[in-house]
Amino acid sequence: MNATPAEIRPFRIDVPQADLDDLRDRLARTRWAPQLPGEGWERGVPVDYLQGMAAYWRDGYDWRGHEARLNGFPQFMTEIDGQDIHFLHVRSAEPDALPLLLAHGWPNSFVEFTELIGPLTDPVAHGGSAAQAFHVVIPSVPGFGFSSAPVGTGWNVRRVAGLFARLMERLGYERYGTQGGDLGAYLAPAVAAVDPGHVVGVYVEGGLGFPNPEDLPSLTPSEREAFAAMQQWMGGGVDHHALLRAAPQTFSHGWNDSPVGQLGWLLQKFKEFCYTAERPDEVIDRELLLTNATLYWLTQTSGSSSWFMYESSEFRWPDGQTAVPSGVYGGYSPLRSLAERTNRIVHWPEDNPQGSHFLAMGLPGALAADVRTFFGKLR
Repeated sequence: MNATPAEIRPFRIDVPQADLDDLRDRLARTRWAPQLPGEGWERGVPVDYLQGMAAYWRDGYDWRGHEARLNGFPQFMTEIDGQDIHFLHVRSAEPDALPLLLAHGWPNSFVEFTELIGPLTDPVAHGGSAAQAFHVVIPSVPGFGFSSAPVGTGWNVRRVAGLFARLMERLGYERYGTQGGDLGAYLAPAVAAVDPGHVVGVYVEGGLGFPNPEDLPSLTPSEREAFAAMQQWMGGGVDHHALLRAAPQTFSHGWNDSPVGQLGWLLQKFKEFCYTAERPDEVIDRELLLTNATLYWLTQTSGSSSWFMYESSEFRWPDGQTAVPSGVYGGYSPLRSLAERTNRIVHWPEDNPQGSHFLAMGLPGALAADVRTFFGKLR
C-alpha cells in the first residue's frame, strides 16, 4: 500500500557497496594540485594536510561502522507539504522529558548532534538529573542529507521553520523547545515565531547579538570593540555567503565530482569555524568530520544544501523573536544589548568554555549542561 503524506515511515541508512567502492576509487585517482607559496593555511587547505585526511578517508575510515552507529538512533521519514523530511527521534526513558527540536547548521548535517544525544536523553549517565531529560528530534534540513532538496525557488527560513513545527505536531508534541547554531540559529527562533503557542523556549549557540550595518552608528565603544573582534574572525576566511549566492551551481559541479574537492571545501570552512586551533581535527574528532563529509558525498547535497545562501540577497543575522524566552550559550556579551531589542533573553552566561562554532561537535558536554540549565528555568 502506498504511504500517505501524513505517515511516519521508519528509515535506515543502507548505502550500496558500489557507492563506497566508487568513493575509494576516486580518492585513489586524485590529481593533486601543487602547493602554492605561503605558510600554513594562508592560501587555503595545505596539500599535505588534505592528502593525509584523504588517505585516511580512503584506507582507514570505516563508513560501515559509522553507518551502524547512526542506525542505532531511531530514524524516520515523513512527507510535509510535498517535502520528504528525514529525522532522528530519540525518546528519553524519563517519561516527563521535555521534547527538544535540534536544528543543525551549514556545512553540517544531523551528524552535528550525534555526540549530544546521549547527554540530553540520558542526563543521569552524563552528570545531570532525571528531571533534566529531553526527547530529542533532529530533522535534516531540506537539501541536506536524506531530506529531499527544495523544489523550485522561494525557500526561506520561515518556510522551513513551518515544516519543522508541522513535524513536531505530527509527533504529538504540544509543548517543546528549540535549539540551534549557525543555520540552526536562524531556524530555532523562526520555529518559535511560527508556533509560539507550543514552543516554550529557544536556545541558540550564537548569533543573537550581532549588528546589522544600520546598527553601527549607535554602537558604544565596548560594542564596537566586540564587533571588530568578530569581524576579524569572520573576515579571515572565505565568504561562503557571497560565493554561494553568486554561483552555487558552478561550484557544485566540482564538489559533486571530486571527493577531495568536496573534502577540501568542508575542511576550509571547519578550519575557519574552529578558531581556537590550527587544524579542525584538533577541535572536532576526525571521525566526525569525515562522517559528515561522507554523508554529503553519498547524498550529493553539496549544491542543494546552499539554498540558504542563494535564496538570499545579503547576509543578515537572525531577526529574533519575543514570543518566548531565549537563551544563549555565551560570547560577545558586550553586544547583548542589541540582541535584547528583538529577543526576550533570560540566559546568557559569560563563563562557558569556548571551542568552536559547532559546540555540539567540539564541546558536547558543556553545551548539554548549559541547555539543561536554560530549559530548567522553563519546565
